[in-house]
Amino acid sequence: MQIVRQLDPLRDALAEFRKAGSRIGLVPTMGALHAGHMRLVEVAMEQCDAVVASIFVNPTQFGEGEDLDAYPRQEAADAALLEAAGVELLWAPTADQMYPAGYATIISVGGISDGLCGAARPGHFDGVATVVAKLFNQVRPDAAFFGEKDYQQLAVIRRMACDLDFTHDIVGVQTVRDPDGLALSSRNAYLTKEQRTNAVALPDAMRDAAGAIAAGGNVATILEEAKSRLLASGFHKIDYLELRDANTLAVLDDFTQPARLFAAAHIGRTRLIDNIPVS
Repeated sequence: MQIVRQLDPLRDALAEFRKAGSRIGLVPTMGALHAGHMRLVEVAMEQCDAVVASIFVNPTQFGEGEDLDAYPRQEAADAALLEAAGVELLWAPTADQMYPAGYATIISVGGISDGLCGAARPGHFDGVATVVAKLFNQVRPDAAFFGEKDYQQLAVIRRMACDLDFTHDIVGVQTVRDPDGLALSSRNAYLTKEQRTNAVALPDAMRDAAGAIAAGGNVATILEEAKSRLLASGFHKIDYLELRDANTLAVLDDFTQPARLFAAAHIGRTRLIDNIPVS
């Protein structure tokens, strides 16, 4: 596996893939890889001839007081996982390669980035859209792969790709979970043993709420009961627990399909997010 940190060598390597007629897949990550990331790689390997993974802890999507400095970085271990999986190229640029001196451009996706994590983390999706657009331009993939755990992020990227005339496929991959139901996340590493045990209350409460909503229960009442359950289980702050349209992300006061339940809640110093379909 090639490890590339500068744009010119990246373009040279990609030119060789294209010369061979390869369909190129891109798996963008911030590293600290887990089974969820490797599932993205697996799907990319199934659909593409050459897979490029990127690792870049993007500073522009972290807000003031968030965990940029503490975010886990383990490039050597990540590279070993990617190489073993058959990834041909790891794009691991430095911050000054991505944002050189004088950099002044921001991409902002209106509407679908409002609410949910967009409200809880102002400016977050501007950083996401900007760095992903740069990755798309740098790699020019035939397909790019993103996890559904970050469902709003996936929706923002799809809107951005459509609006800016990127023509490659944007592939969403189903959330990977631990056997007890907790969605895999690099930030799960922050959890203490007790917090990890209590964290399963999030998917459990969401699953029960989704079932009650699908059965025709009152949405507002069910969501309030689920919030109370989380607070009683060790979570100390809930950013949101909402029912939304799966396509537009508009808030739903009553259940209509397609719908998804979205949640973000804090336990200890860790902010966990999740979403599940309601059907």
